Amino acid sequence: MKNTDLLNIAKTYGDPVYVYDSEKIISQFTRLTKAFSGVKKLQLNYAAKALSNITILKLMNSLGSGLDTVSIQEVQLGLLAGFKPEHIIFTPNGVSLEEIEEAAKLGVRINIDNLSILEQFGSRHPNVPVCIRINPHVMAGGNSNISVGHIDSKFGISIHQIPHLLRIVELTKMNINGIHMHTGSDILDIDVFLYASEILFETAKNFKNLDFIDFGSGFKVPYKDGDIETNIEELGKKLSEKFNDFCASYGKELTLAFEPGKFLVSESGYFLAKVNVVKQTTSTVFASIDSGFNHLIRPMLYGSYHGIENISNPEGRERYYSVVGYICETDTFASNRRINEISEGDILSFKNSGAYCFTMASNYNSRFRPPEVLWHKGEAILIRERETFEDIIQHQVDVKNLFSKKEKATV
Repeated sequence: MKNTDLLNIAKTYGDPVYVYDSEKIISQFTRLTKAFSGVKKLQLNYAAKALSNITILKLMNSLGSGLDTVSIQEVQLGLLAGFKPEHIIFTPNGVSLEEIEEAAKLGVRINIDNLSILEQFGSRHPNVPVCIRINPHVMAGGNSNISVGHIDSKFGISIHQIPHLLRIVELTKMNINGIHMHTGSDILDIDVFLYASEILFETAKNFKNLDFIDFGSGFKVPYKDGDIETNIEELGKKLSEKFNDFCASYGKELTLAFEPGKFLVSESGYFLAKVNVVKQTTSTVFASIDSGFNHLIRPMLYGSYHGIENISNPEGRERYYSVVGYICETDTFASNRRINEISEGDILSFKNSGAYCFTMASNYNSRFRPPEVLWHKGEAILIRERETFEDIIQHQVDVKNLFSKKEKATV
């Protein structure tokens, strides 16, 4: 997308606003598919939690993707978007047995990550196929804040608990049709990921009726010029060879599955916000925008980097700015960042805003969540309206005559 396109969108739909480029999403999906063209059966299940707008889900469905979901609401969104139940996998963490049973009734595939629920579900529904999420105790991700493969992680069943797991399966006579792992995000060391895959292969040998092995995702995308990323092509070649060898020894052609989220949508996204105030202090120049961590919390939550460009003055002289928001708490997007000279009223573009950005937005400070726009075939299409004050109060109950005007506080 060009800066002029983004500026026109900000002018048309107001700011702040999220924009997604469908062409980038499609190219990422194609790249990942080609990287694993060496396996006979490949299934990509888009991780809905990254960006769950129903139009984005429909785009993924049109590409032939399945859907990875973590809540019953995401399952319902997937069905509404047109995914067939058998193309949706439900991979929750810490939810109740009742929620898992509700998902099973809808016909989606079930992925269980703890022994307690596995035993309960297997005892009550032994004929429902179940995938098992394993924790290989391998941290393939580069960011410790978003790694889920470490030994103290709440995600997955420890490989050291395999004997107990097998005992539950034997006693309940349940059908295990898949094995799954997810080691974390921002994978850089392919050899570490391949080591984790060997652990998963060894675990898979314990189950004779598997249909698929799910290797999670967590592929790193570049956040700045010259940034390193997961070498998908190298990973595809090496893991495909290992997977094909395993299938040959297993005696059955299994499906190799992934659940990419950030890899597919992160780079497609732009978050546009207007500069309200340029404030010079004794040591810092602040550019304060008409947004805050109510719209984009990732930099404050786990230190994520988002490139920031002044698309109103792309040729201006670079200066150092700390970009902050309007929330009544510390909400710093960037400290002392070199950005083309900023004036009040300029539009800043935050890159890599497609994944885990809008989906984490809130109404903190009673602010409205922004609209979402899809840039598709050279056209800007509104896919979510900006919230209004009526949206803020819609579900609040205004109890009449509860308090008297004369009522005084009691000390």
